[in-house]
Amino acid sequence: MGRSKRIAAKQIAAGVTDEVVRFFRENQSAELTAKQICKNIGISSSYYAVCYEILADLAFDGYLKDNNGVFSLAIKDSCLEGTIVRKTSGRYLFVSAEDPEDKVQVAERNLNGALNGDRVKLVRFAARLHSAPEGKVLEVLQRSRDTFVGTLQVDRRFAFLTTGSRVGYDIFIPKQNLKGGLNGQKAVVKVIEWPSKGNPSPIGKVIDILGNEGDNNTEMHAILAEFGLPYSYPENVAAYARNIPSGFTANDLEGRQDFRSTFTITIDPRDAKDFDDAISIKALKNGWYQVGVHIADVSHYVKEGDLIDKEAFKRATSVYLVDRTIPMLPERLCNDLCSLNPGADKLAYSVIFTISASGAVKEYQITRTVINSNCRFTYEQVQDIIENRADRKMLETLPGHEYAPDILVLNDMAQELRKKRMADGSIDFDRQEVRFEIDENGKPLSVFFKKSLEANQLIEEFMLLANRSVAQFIGDGNSKTKKTFVYRIHEKPDPEKLERLSQFISRFGHKIKTDGSKNELSRSINRLLSDVRGKKEQNLVEMISLRSMPKALYSTHNTGHYGLSFDYYTHFTSPIRRYPDLMVHRLLTRYLAQGRSVNQQHLEDNCEHCSNMEQVAEQAERASIRYKQVEYMSERMGIPFQAHISGVTEWGIYAEIDQNKCEGLISIHDLDGDYYEFDQKNFCLIGQRTHKRYSLGDPIVIEVKNCNLEKKQMDFIISK
Repeated sequence: MGRSKRIAAKQIAAGVTDEVVRFFRENQSAELTAKQICKNIGISSSYYAVCYEILADLAFDGYLKDNNGVFSLAIKDSCLEGTIVRKTSGRYLFVSAEDPEDKVQVAERNLNGALNGDRVKLVRFAARLHSAPEGKVLEVLQRSRDTFVGTLQVDRRFAFLTTGSRVGYDIFIPKQNLKGGLNGQKAVVKVIEWPSKGNPSPIGKVIDILGNEGDNNTEMHAILAEFGLPYSYPENVAAYARNIPSGFTANDLEGRQDFRSTFTITIDPRDAKDFDDAISIKALKNGWYQVGVHIADVSHYVKEGDLIDKEAFKRATSVYLVDRTIPMLPERLCNDLCSLNPGADKLAYSVIFTISASGAVKEYQITRTVINSNCRFTYEQVQDIIENRADRKMLETLPGHEYAPDILVLNDMAQELRKKRMADGSIDFDRQEVRFEIDENGKPLSVFFKKSLEANQLIEEFMLLANRSVAQFIGDGNSKTKKTFVYRIHEKPDPEKLERLSQFISRFGHKIKTDGSKNELSRSINRLLSDVRGKKEQNLVEMISLRSMPKALYSTHNTGHYGLSFDYYTHFTSPIRRYPDLMVHRLLTRYLAQGRSVNQQHLEDNCEHCSNMEQVAEQAERASIRYKQVEYMSERMGIPFQAHISGVTEWGIYAEIDQNKCEGLISIHDLDGDYYEFDQKNFCLIGQRTHKRYSLGDPIVIEVKNCNLEKKQMDFIISK
């Protein structure tokens, strides 16, 4: 048989198979002979033999039953509830609510009006051997959202909001619902009528015009709107904050310890405007020190249930985009009243430690205080002091050098605390963060990486110590009755995910333990992270290792923090930026005054909301980084860049540029000179003729082929 005839035979067989499967999906109780099945699906007698072979194969696969030549469906369709997820490739998946690992493919024609994120009822078709499970949406149970952001395409009589790959549908907008929106503008649209059989597109109305496409403010607001996050502060809440009196009275100081005469500093990023933590130090007798971790007393100003509190709870966190901060609290509070600005008397919630130079904690006390910061340092200024400690002449030229002795004592303590924490099994995830130098119009001029240096670690270790001490104070049974509290928890990794990580890193010659005690596992992961440092696979292994870990959450059920190797941990140190910290401050005040335990379910619901909002904020932050990376690279097309392969799929390879961490796809169609097949087991593409391999971690040289700001995606090609 010639090649063309073989191809035709395969196409006929595939068509007959599809018709047989479709027939049994629609007639699940049918019990018919091969001849009857052929008649029902319209197959002519000349193809009876082909049809019978297909029926026999389907019976062998277990999809059909063969009872002496009478065929029936072996496995019936099943109904499930879960969530629709749209992948970046444009394909849809259904994720079961009962088992998140249970996933079903859904063709776009079978979505029945469901959108990305919707909770649905789905019929899962009886699966054939070697075929991915497929299904069809029967009903949308709950919409994930009803407002969407996109670009307006305006005609004379109507308009559409194009939403790109995030939604999967364009939204039809009648002319009277445009709110003055113009072609090419970004807008927020509310759906007023969902898709149906007679109306395949959602119908919506414009509720806000964000501005012209490509404008920096417009695009940043669009990212926030895309994730349902606010991009402005309600004027009534801001006005309420402006009316809060500045200063405080003698009554406000009652019961507070006075630390205004104790040496105190803040250390923050150079562009910080809100200072929510400060550190004080005072030498005691016999080589001990008193170190105070002082946190802005937001709960003094924001009362539970007031206008500001309701807005803060709804937001749950500040959001940090590439070029701006969307604060949880109004500016009057976060940058003025609550901020621990130098030279001003400020109210604080503090943990006061008696601690040795080697970081051994003798005792601690949790109390409300009043402080006055002597100096505001940036991380860079403190790092200069640390690095020049041995050069007295250089040290004396640095800003704040007169405070260097105390800073160096604090730094030595912090390094001892860090050393002990790592020895106890804390995991050393220290990934570089991408940052941009941006001009006044928001245009990215350069890319750099934020590194954690000793100055950062100084603050980090004392904040960790304070958070841990507060959680332990409540959680380890100091009070007669167990108190309900907010904990920051991090579960032990799933053994299956560790096994997959082990298989992945083995191709680079690395090993980890996949079972054992918490400390054994964490030490094994730390050895891996240490071993890959400086190697070509470092970034990839760190990323995959991090993805193997569960997410940290807020909960009233304390299970400890695996990543830090702490039995007790909470968030106490950033109430200006995180609502859970504000909840912790209020609970401490209640319990220190011998108040009764709060309702656990109500607090658990609040914890769940804060965990969810934290994840949404992180997604928006990552989206803003991707947008700026694409914008930055759009002006560098045709320039060769050193990169490495960061991902391999059946549709191509992903490459990450070494100097700026920008990632793009090299389509399998752009890999010239051969036909490449995906080897999933070995994470590589292999050329059929040349046997050339493209494997994870391989160095390559790329050029930018295309930049899509709307999708925040880049296409690369191999540089010639």
